Amino acid sequence: MNRSEILVSLDIGTSKVKVIIGEVSNDTMNVIGVGVAESKGMKKGAIVDIDQTVHSIQNAVDQAERMVDMEISRVIVSINGSHIQLQNCHGVVAVSSETREISDEDIQRVIEASQVMSIPPEREIVDVIPQQFIVDGQDEITDPRGMIGVRLEMQGTLITCGRTNLHNILKCVERAGLEVQDICLQPLASGEVALSPDEKNLGVGLVNVGAGSTTVSVYSDGNLVETSVIPLGGDNITKDLSIGMKTTTEDAEIIKQDYGHAYLKDAIEENTFSVTTIGSNDQQIFNQVQITEIIEARLAEIFHFVLQEFRRMGYRDLPGGYVLTGGVMSLPGVIDLAKDIFQTNVRSSVPTHIGVREPHFTVGLGTLQFAYRNAKIQGKDYVSGIQTDEPQKVKPMKDKNVSKAKKDTDKSKPNDKENLVKRLQNYFFD
Repeated sequence: MNRSEILVSLDIGTSKVKVIIGEVSNDTMNVIGVGVAESKGMKKGAIVDIDQTVHSIQNAVDQAERMVDMEISRVIVSINGSHIQLQNCHGVVAVSSETREISDEDIQRVIEASQVMSIPPEREIVDVIPQQFIVDGQDEITDPRGMIGVRLEMQGTLITCGRTNLHNILKCVERAGLEVQDICLQPLASGEVALSPDEKNLGVGLVNVGAGSTTVSVYSDGNLVETSVIPLGGDNITKDLSIGMKTTTEDAEIIKQDYGHAYLKDAIEENTFSVTTIGSNDQQIFNQVQITEIIEARLAEIFHFVLQEFRRMGYRDLPGGYVLTGGVMSLPGVIDLAKDIFQTNVRSSVPTHIGVREPHFTVGLGTLQFAYRNAKIQGKDYVSGIQTDEPQKVKPMKDKNVSKAKKDTDKSKPNDKENLVKRLQNYFFD
């Protein structure tokens, strides 16, 4: 196994922290390890308790490490939130080599040139995503390396985020004993897995319904053009069920996963279950139709907010329709409800890789794929996400030295004994 091609993604969600270890061979990503831990210290996609978040990250990392028997040292972190902003950027440089052949250095220079713009002090540049390169007026070039030219331009998207939000996430990751290798925007990550190139070119709406928030993104002409976050998600459904059934949120979450349905027409009345009432040991009997009424009402509200957000962005009609992903998509009947509300073509997206065939792994898997592809375009060098085995090579040497030292002391023991006997003989019989 070539360890230099192993990357690790970290997705800190409101309900779960997900760690995915991916091995890249021949530009193909294979998942070799997964760690999932309950997320504590996050609310509506933002950190509210650093210590608890650090503990959750460590739990997920430990689980992934045990699966592959390797030590994780570096991670690619996915970020999201209402503080994210996208803006167009443009850079121009002269090709530096005498042969006029475009190299990695020229690409890095043109990307740096595109970042020269005034940004408010409370914001920080996260990344630049190249949309196209232009060599001496020839546009729509995806990778200009090796081409001959005099003038190199790049048109791309500059991603900025709130400085405090970013530093809080990075602080949690570093306190968990990990190094941040790169940062990836969640809508770009989920778009890498959930959307086809044709959908991105046509114009498509990507809706990621998570536990604490719903991320709404628009792709057009192959690029992410707009993204926004609605502070509603699966936790609101769980809270509604908890109030409706007068039970704890833990029990409501289990019932939602085991018996929940999002489309009232398909709910089965005979599907019954008992629930412990909060504050007593009394059991109440409910059926699937009763809880589906609650789930459908809240989910329909979330979808109406999503539609409003697309209209606010100026996208009333998207030729590629809408693609839904995220943890809430595991509820049956969600797509039927979405079709009723969106009144257009709607589909759900679930990763197809072995070990991560759940909608809540979309961001984690997409982070690996997008970061690897983007690093190739930008000419970034990624170090392995796991600990190299150099210290492990030293260990046996240490052990040999220790055992050798032990043997030496064992050998010296009889000599010490002989010396002591001689000294005693001399003392008594002199």
